[in-house]
Amino acid sequence: MILFTVFGSFWLELFLKISVLTQILRLVKAITPVAFLFIAWDAYAIRSGHWTFDSTQILGIFGPFRIPLEEYLFFIFVPIAAIMTIEAVRKVKPEWRVHK
Repeated sequence: MILFTVFGSFWLELFLKISVLTQILRLVKAITPVAFLFIAWDAYAIRSGHWTFDSTQILGIFGPFRIPLEEYLFFIFVPIAAIMTIEAVRKVKPEWRVHK
């Protein structure tokens, strides 16, 4: 499913030249706090037995806190795709202002 997210959004970088991937520090600053929060939430839910992952749906590679690789990738690629989408909208609709 992560591949669908990548293919569905990352083409915007090439065709609309939105330059999201060239601003790595900005991406890290935007993604890290939210990813940290959700990783902590996942870790707590897994440890408490409230949350599990279907072993037939994951690769079986686990990172810290026994969280599957796919979950970490989700916390990276989905926010990047969302940022790319909003930047693409801003590119084709410059009259839609976003306050900085």
